[in-house]
Amino acid sequence: MITYDPRTWFKFILTFHKEDTFRKLLPMIIAISVYAFAVACFEFLWWRITDNSYLKNLSLLHNLLGFVLSLLLVFRTNSAYDRWWEGSIQWNELVNTSRNLCMKINAILHPEDNSNRLFFVQSVPLFCFKLRDHLRASLDFTPINLGKYHPELEPFDHTKHEPMHILSIMYKRLYALQNEGKMNGEQLLSVYTDIEKLNNIYGSCERIKNTPIPSAYSIFVKKFVYIYIMTLPFGFIFSLGFYIIPVVAFIYYVLASLELIAEEIEDPFGDDANDIPTNTIAVTIKENVEQLINR
Repeated sequence: MITYDPRTWFKFILTFHKEDTFRKLLPMIIAISVYAFAVACFEFLWWRITDNSYLKNLSLLHNLLGFVLSLLLVFRTNSAYDRWWEGSIQWNELVNTSRNLCMKINAILHPEDNSNRLFFVQSVPLFCFKLRDHLRASLDFTPINLGKYHPELEPFDHTKHEPMHILSIMYKRLYALQNEGKMNGEQLLSVYTDIEKLNNIYGSCERIKNTPIPSAYSIFVKKFVYIYIMTLPFGFIFSLGFYIIPVVAFIYYVLASLELIAEEIEDPFGDDANDIPTNTIAVTIKENVEQLINR
């Protein structure tokens, strides 16, 4: 995720960083400019249309459709941002719940109970890292260095996306602690609530990941943008002349940029520049757990 100072906005106006939509759209901007130039030459030099042509009335249609298109793009970007914001809330809740869980475990377990302390020191960060990998749905993972695994975690296949399996092991360990007399009923209920919250976060993140914005809507917006841009020179060339070339290029840049931004943030758990920094958060949780549970 990109970190920046919002007060230095002049810097962003004068420079184009590698994640800027302008770089991504530059080939199409050039193609649109060439297309607008070709339309202008066709109408002025070959077709020789006059101000009395009915094509002049196309500008009225574009004015109407421009309003409709703006509403569609606003809804598109707002829907994508809502998904990004909800994903950010869930991972912030993951940090807080992990801290609460580890502080309770540290207070409940005996200071010399190294085996159970090691279990939670490893299982909580392991759940966070596996949740990250599960949401990214990729095999290109950042290595997890937790040292020698606890015996209950060793049979676990650490190459698969199985955060639910880790939660299941954590539930079993809690009930084992109660049966061993190391945790009473009230303490069990308190810690159980935090693990249940982890499971709810897991489910909420899966819902965001597995229910994207309907493809029909996204495809329609893209088609609408391109049809609007491709027909724009025919209507406004009467009032702008050859100045229609930079105007069309700029309008395309604005509209297509909004769609690109929406595409990037609608899946907030990836590794794009503006996605949620799930790897950084998982590493932070690992460090917090190691500090909170004294061994």
